[in-house]
Amino acid sequence: MQGSKPASAPEKNAETPAHTILLGVDPSLRGTGYGVVKLGGEVPATLDQGTIKCPAKWSRSECLVAISRTLREVIGRHTPTVCAVEGLFFAQNVKTALIMGEARGAAMAAVAENGLEIFEIAPRKVKQSIVGYGNAQKLAVAKMVQRMLALDELPAPDAADALALALTYAHLNKRFAIDPTQKI
Repeated sequence: MQGSKPASAPEKNAETPAHTILLGVDPSLRGTGYGVVKLGGEVPATLDQGTIKCPAKWSRSECLVAISRTLREVIGRHTPTVCAVEGLFFAQNVKTALIMGEARGAAMAAVAENGLEIFEIAPRKVKQSIVGYGNAQKLAVAKMVQRMLALDELPAPDAADALALALTYAHLNKRFAIDPTQKI
């Protein structure tokens, strides 16, 4: 029959299941931030947060292993289904940009091998979403994240950025979002 779908083709529902456990990752070689947020309650719940710290005496390869291993463990504990990672920024120093790219690659590989969807969000967009100003300082982002998640203590800067990424993903992917995130 012309114009009809085969009976075995599943119907695509306009309302796809929403992600409820979100992972945010702020990659850096010496301090990769991560945050896991669960949606569904009146206030999003923070399931986990932290910074993967790599001492200066560690080689780059040791840091990359620590980033991958820790993120795999976090994913194993909380089973998020989506990851929001900080988008690329333009560094004036090429060596710094390459090292940041390596850390980002280690993080994204660990996330991707666990089957999570990965979305990239620009740093300015995160600040705009969380604080309302695209040039906001890290402290302002951390304070607003603390408030939004009803945390007793101010999260560490890298963990706050990762939690902000997860919250921004949730904000940008509401049903009627004007500017949804880009999947990578």
